Amino acid sequence: MRTQPKLTAISVPFDLGAACRGASQGPEAIMQAGLLQSLGILGFTDIQTAEVALHPGGVKPLSAQTDTANLHYLAEIAALNSKLAEQVSRAVQQGRFPLVLGGDHSIAIGSIAGLARHYRKLGVIWIDAHSDLNTAKTSPSGNIHGMSLAVSLGLGHPLLTDLLQIRPKIRPEHVVLIGSRSLDEGEKKLIRSLGIKCYTMYDIDRKGMAVVMQEAINYLKDRTDGVHLSYDVDSLDPMEAPGTGTAVKGGLLFREAFLAVEMLCESGIVTSAEFVEVNPLLDRENTTSELTAGLICSLMGDAIL
Repeated sequence: MRTQPKLTAISVPFDLGAACRGASQGPEAIMQAGLLQSLGILGFTDIQTAEVALHPGGVKPLSAQTDTANLHYLAEIAALNSKLAEQVSRAVQQGRFPLVLGGDHSIAIGSIAGLARHYRKLGVIWIDAHSDLNTAKTSPSGNIHGMSLAVSLGLGHPLLTDLLQIRPKIRPEHVVLIGSRSLDEGEKKLIRSLGIKCYTMYDIDRKGMAVVMQEAINYLKDRTDGVHLSYDVDSLDPMEAPGTGTAVKGGLLFREAFLAVEMLCESGIVTSAEFVEVNPLLDRENTTSELTAGLICSLMGDAIL
């Protein structure tokens, strides 16, 4: 058995970035699916656990002059992600692999901020039905979980973009979107204007998942000094993962999803990861939480043979 890295599993029970409640229960559901026990079987003997959460009275109210139009729960999301950024940064500083369990996808703001303190050329693989490249000006909903990648690129409200006094956290040429199939018009324009590499479900259907993943790996491995995997379970088809708040038909099938993380594991380029948007209130018989735990284990080395 190979020597496994030290790992910090960071639970983030938070769902104010999304339209519906329930993703805050995602981390506990993933843990209850046997994640830590399975990682132990894989040889992870040094696993620290941590939780990042907001407590009542822990958020300062925004100034009356602060523009919060179309940015729901801005103060809470900024406060939560500031705490998460410090926790992720601390894990990296200690030589540990940060594994973040969400929570809605707004928590990627904090994950990436914490990583950007240590990686000058951080790469991001964003496996998601959505690109999360909206801003307050383009978002149809005002839900910040649909803005997290834009924020990390330096686009959005300063309370979010300026976390840890690093802006931007990542560069467009270091981002790969995989599994996109629900893009708003503003996001499409931004992807084209910034030249972000984007593999839609059309590309996956046409090329096959193995080719897409190999191209993504080859694209990032020589131009980055670390790669963060941000995995939204709504990338999967709702038939495979019903327990998520923004399900979109026509997503990844079971084997495509596992092939992606298995290839990333083999490549050795992933230095941190987060799995988000598991919503147990919408799940059926723990299908999505159990599948997510399985995906994490495959990323960390679990294999068929």
